[in-house]
Amino acid sequence: MAASSHNTFPRSPNPSTRSYDSSSVSSATSPRPQVQYINSLMSTSVRSNISHTPQPIGIPPLPSVGHSSFQPYTPVTASYVMGRDSLPSNDSVASTPGFSSAQLSANVQAQKRAYRQRRKDPSCDACRERKVKCDATETTSCSECSSRNVKCQFTKETNRRMSSIKQVQDLEKQVERVRRENNNLRRTLADRGGQMEVEAEGVDQLPLHLPDPSSEPRKRKRTPAVHDHSRARAAFRSISKGILKPPAPHRQLIEAAPLDQPLPQLPPKATAEKLLHAYYGAVHVMMPILHWPTLQHEVDRLYQSSDLRQVPTSWLSMFLAVLAMGSLFSDDPCPDRTLQASEFLEASRSLTDPWNNDFVLDDIRVLFLVSMALNELNLKSAAWTWLGKAVRSAQDLDLHLEVGLRSRVEADMRRRVWWAIYVLDRTLSLDLGRPFMIDDADCDTALPEPCDDHYLHTEGPIHPLNASPLTHFLHVIINVVRSFSSLRKAFSAPVIERPRLATFDNHFIACQKTFPPACEPNSSLAIAPHMLMPLAYLLSARLHLHRHNLAPGCPTEARVEAIEQCLVTALDTAQLIGRTNASLADSATALLATHIFRSTLFLLLTGYYDQASTCMRALKSIDARRDVVVPCGRYLFFFVRTLATKQQELAVMLPRSTPPGYAPGYPPAIPTVDPRAMQDALMRDEELLIYVSADMQAGAETAWVWIGAERDPPVITPPPVRGLAAPEKRTGLSVDERQDWGGWDNLLELARGLGSGVPSPIANYGPQPRTLPPIKMDQAAAIPRSGTIGPDSNRNSPTAGSSSGIRNSERISIANII
Repeated sequence: MAASSHNTFPRSPNPSTRSYDSSSVSSATSPRPQVQYINSLMSTSVRSNISHTPQPIGIPPLPSVGHSSFQPYTPVTASYVMGRDSLPSNDSVASTPGFSSAQLSANVQAQKRAYRQRRKDPSCDACRERKVKCDATETTSCSECSSRNVKCQFTKETNRRMSSIKQVQDLEKQVERVRRENNNLRRTLADRGGQMEVEAEGVDQLPLHLPDPSSEPRKRKRTPAVHDHSRARAAFRSISKGILKPPAPHRQLIEAAPLDQPLPQLPPKATAEKLLHAYYGAVHVMMPILHWPTLQHEVDRLYQSSDLRQVPTSWLSMFLAVLAMGSLFSDDPCPDRTLQASEFLEASRSLTDPWNNDFVLDDIRVLFLVSMALNELNLKSAAWTWLGKAVRSAQDLDLHLEVGLRSRVEADMRRRVWWAIYVLDRTLSLDLGRPFMIDDADCDTALPEPCDDHYLHTEGPIHPLNASPLTHFLHVIINVVRSFSSLRKAFSAPVIERPRLATFDNHFIACQKTFPPACEPNSSLAIAPHMLMPLAYLLSARLHLHRHNLAPGCPTEARVEAIEQCLVTALDTAQLIGRTNASLADSATALLATHIFRSTLFLLLTGYYDQASTCMRALKSIDARRDVVVPCGRYLFFFVRTLATKQQELAVMLPRSTPPGYAPGYPPAIPTVDPRAMQDALMRDEELLIYVSADMQAGAETAWVWIGAERDPPVITPPPVRGLAAPEKRTGLSVDERQDWGGWDNLLELARGLGSGVPSPIANYGPQPRTLPPIKMDQAAAIPRSGTIGPDSNRNSPTAGSSSGIRNSERISIANII
């Protein structure tokens, strides 16, 4: 066939870049070339055992099954039928090392003889049926099949050679397709943050990579110092002004701007020391963002001179924010305590520059403390906003990076401030159901040094021998919250499978081992109330994890298991509260109070009324000390009433059974409802599952109660209230709403009525003297203590004798009697 009729259309849309030797797979009609014939193509100056042969034109031999390397090429050439395109160019042949003109002619003759041998190969199926010549090659279809637009294939029994080549090409296409699919899956997996939606039954989700407790973050690569750039630095500082700011450790010192507003009034020193003591016992033990000996020294010097202009504005603003946090955890009465805290916060805010462009570490502390105070005041959206400013300001100071500093104290304070912001970002985001503002991949700040402030000096030993090096809980809290990134990624799946739940549970068990032994749930040792605050991070994370499977999209078995696992956490919480040796009033944070509230819901739903009463008495002792507690009590009152109504409805609907065995001659026993059937029905009730999920309905991605709410009539909201001192702004409740639920005593009475009608035994939980962690204050006077609010006190609570509470209590009591 003429060369012009040759069609170069490939027989495969993805032709292989590899060629194969026809002799290794040809049929019996194609004799194998002899080794002597191959060696005759080589020059006499070339050794016969050379490792490489001349570049071939054709198909290399297929490697054997047990051979992993490629075989040497065997020259198979084409004649005039294949045209010029099948022959190598003169440049390529002439440039082959070890060849002369004689060798070239011998090579051409060998190629012709090889092609004659090749012509004994069979034709394709179509050409064989039409009995025409087939000019198909190993990589192109024949012209006949191309002109007729049919598939050029070799499937007959006598076409083993070309058929095997076709099979290899098909396998290569399949491998290439699988490779592309794997790449697409990897990209999808990376976009989803390590998760893959697996639809096949019995296939578990991909495992998680949780950080080991106390492990350091992965270090980022830095540009190595190769040359001395001191001369360039001196000039660069001057010419780069207005264009860029050097990294935080290399910036010039910033002088404080003069104040153009009246300075706030400082409280008396005795009051300041009292508030500092309260701050240390509730805040510093968890978030030690201040070097306490340095703070004491600066406070003493400030009160000795009584001149506020001698201290930087940023430090004064930070000090007022510290006093505000101390006011929130002091034992003053509620109105006075909240009013004092709001005044300190306003004074601290007035000293901050909203257009600040050059930050120092105290500026970051102010933003963090204000965010933390707003969170304790139950103003979570405002706290979220201030926390965003704190994150951005901290990143402007490069707190998220481990940079070299001259001062050891300064370096550790930077680490503490960054990790405190990290903890608050993870915790507040998880509670609000919002994305994190800090990405772990962008940070490599080392963990703070495991020693207390009093042992942290620029020089000298870290801590004396036989002394406790650490009294704060920042390290153990960091171990817990570093898993929140993986926890949030797990929440993107509709259902968290059992293997993934087990991975998280094992990690939380490892984190719990870093706490003191008294914090173990099975321990019987008494614990101080301030130790429950860091435990709240761990317990709350466990509850968030298993509570995710309460959504209606989860299978029924998964929802029941979620309730059971949340119950385990709730029982551990009640057990820890029962072992506290003092009241929680002075040290409970908003996170701890909210977690106790969530635990109480699951205890009530599952019928553990004694443990639920323990938690409710703990909330009663906190009461208005945390603004979130009164709304929690009102919610619990509604939940108890709804639960009692559900029990009455199920008592009528569920079948009754007569207990077996009664004395003859006596009337049979009254048929009763199986308690297990009653409990199972309550745990499967859709309305109760919405109520028990509580703040889970606040997240747009996790809530399901608002589905279809666009068809509801619009809700009229009350006008906003300005100022932090107004209770309506902090609690979200009006005066009537704060009193319509009857108070804690009424709630405890209703909870007792859910059981058998017999009052639950009161746990050993009372207003004992509080126990704070050790504090070292130089020449600190004794701080007078006022009486704490006990659990039996009705101060700051609605009266227990309201009419609505009495009517509901009587209705439930009559139902229980029936």
